Amino acid sequence: METQSAIPPTESPILSPAPTRPRWWLWLLAGFLGVVGGWFIWSRLQQDPTPVAIAAQATAVETETARSAPVREFSEFVGALEAQERVMLRPEVEGRITQVLVSAGDRVAAGTPIIQLSPERPQAIVSSAVADIEVARAARSAAQAEILEAEAERDSAIAERELQNSEYTRTQSLVAAGALAEQSLDQVGRNQDVAIAALTAAERRIQTARANLAEANAALQRAESNAAVASEDLSDYQVVAPIDGVVGDLPVEVGDYIRAGEMITALTSNQAMDLRLSIPVERSNELRPGLPVELRTQASGAPLVTGRISFVAERVEAGAQSILAKASFPNPNGQLRDEQFVRANVVWTETPGVMVPTTAISRVGGQSFAFVMEPSPETDSEFVAVQRPVQLGIIENNRYHVISGIDTGETIITAGILRLADGAPVVPDDAVTPN
Repeated sequence: METQSAIPPTESPILSPAPTRPRWWLWLLAGFLGVVGGWFIWSRLQQDPTPVAIAAQATAVETETARSAPVREFSEFVGALEAQERVMLRPEVEGRITQVLVSAGDRVAAGTPIIQLSPERPQAIVSSAVADIEVARAARSAAQAEILEAEAERDSAIAERELQNSEYTRTQSLVAAGALAEQSLDQVGRNQDVAIAALTAAERRIQTARANLAEANAALQRAESNAAVASEDLSDYQVVAPIDGVVGDLPVEVGDYIRAGEMITALTSNQAMDLRLSIPVERSNELRPGLPVELRTQASGAPLVTGRISFVAERVEAGAQSILAKASFPNPNGQLRDEQFVRANVVWTETPGVMVPTTAISRVGGQSFAFVMEPSPETDSEFVAVQRPVQLGIIENNRYHVISGIDTGETIITAGILRLADGAPVVPDDAVTPN
């Protein structure tokens, strides 16, 4: 028989996994620490920024120190230069060209022959005039010889008269003493009369010879005058340079027949130039000889040369209501040329003032402003841009004359102003080290 125990059998326990605790509090702790750390770092940066950070935040700008410069009030005019010495060569007679003695572009001195015309006819006239001079000189020499001969006869007649006078006195004494007869006195008297008549004839011959000499001299003068006229006419057949200068275009050739007054070429000397200016009548009180005039070939740039007003007309041109003035310019280097188109600035006044580049000026609502770089009143930036209203004057060479708003010695921001606002931190472009 099978025995059954009253104690129930013991069962082996079964192990099951324990339930896990939630870990959300770890994530909450990490987020809290991150917030606290970020705040700490941000506060440290705000309290103690480094120079590199400041430079990175500031706007790099170009600057310039405002300096005093002469400010000029001027008016611009345009025109063409004129050489003070310019001659159009024209022959005074007509004829055929036999020689062209220079070339275009040659520099010649006054008196240099330019063109030779055929001189056959005037040369013959000159030769005839020279022959007339020789004839007149021969006639004068003959008249001078005749005078000498007549003067010699007169001297002889004077001596004879003196002799006869002495003889008459002696004979008269002898007749009075009874030594000679009365007939002897009569004979001596006749001889005295003959001597006196001979002297009178000699005087008349001298007068005639002198008249002939005067006529010969007049004839010689006429012959010499005719020869001078003929020589002058002959010289007209050679065109010469009246001044020192450069020969212009020379379109004529040997064999061409030209008429009197026909232009051959131009002779120009560019050592001194003139410029005609039409000055508005409103400037009449300021216009005077001696005003400086600057010459330019372009609207900007340094002047080529500075001249002076040399002439001011006394009357006003009615149509244009302007006054004609002439400015003269030296041209020793020959950089200016006749009929060259130029710009001229007549300088009315010159006073000291502040000039700033045009790039430093901005306009808002019709008002002009400039940015001045000043030290920052705070500690987080070295410089700030201060926007100032300015009053502007004339513009010259891309610079404005500042009437008010900027003083000499202040630092002007000249570039990068479109990125600026009043009080914005700035740094000079040479103070930023590129990364």
